[in-house]
Amino acid sequence: MKVLIVENSEPMRRVIRSLLNDLVEEFVECIDGSEALAVYNQHQPDLVLMDLKMNGVDGIEATRRITRAFPDARVIIVSQYDDATLLQAARSAGAESIVSKSDLFPIRRILGEK
Repeated sequence: MKVLIVENSEPMRRVIRSLLNDLVEEFVECIDGSEALAVYNQHQPDLVLMDLKMNGVDGIEATRRITRAFPDARVIIVSQYDDATLLQAARSAGAESIVSKSDLFPIRRILGEK
């Protein structure tokens, strides 16, 4: 399984890799939503873990771009924000699920469903 992590924080990317290392064969990473579509296109990951708030293109717009170009793409928003409006916007953009950065373990369950 290949996972794309779109996250501007290196420590958070490290935590995610550590948590999922035994389930994921390959990690691909980028730090900004503006890179996400190109990286997705190049690597065709099985799952995208998308930060919500990033400089430049945010996670909602990056999710929208990916899911428009690749309707079968699986995007999970990983966010510290618990704002209902932002979370609804993420779902409307094509995210299939939202996971809190304070509890990343649901990502393991989601990967198990693949």
